Amino acid sequence: MIHLGAWAILPAAILGFLVGGFWYGPLLGKAWQAARGLSDAQLNSANMALIFGLTFLLNLFSAAALAHVMDFTGLTGLHYGVMIGGVAALGFIIPAMGVNYLFARLPLKLFLIDAGYWLVIYVLMGALLGLIL
Repeated sequence: MIHLGAWAILPAAILGFLVGGFWYGPLLGKAWQAARGLSDAQLNSANMALIFGLTFLLNLFSAAALAHVMDFTGLTGLHYGVMIGGVAALGFIIPAMGVNYLFARLPLKLFLIDAGYWLVIYVLMGALLGLIL
């Protein structure tokens, strides 16, 4: 049986957080901003310390939940980590987001940016956990 610990969950949460900074920054930040209809002034007026702090805590929670699933199944290694992370994103997170985006009438481009982020971080967190656990 795998024993969970910060030594496995913390790096996965940090990875998810860092990927988010790149995804919503230099990679797709402007496209996301336009799809959300946010001005530079709106973005600059946000409490970024609170947003980043809570984002990291939520990534920590997601990494812990993913590690718990891997612990429960006993499946480890790169292949299983990628598979479990991908199934979590494609089977649960992205469809739930899709329902919300449809009813909120949010643009497809925004959905693809946000869904892509969750798919990428869950696959990467799963891969890292699979290698560490």
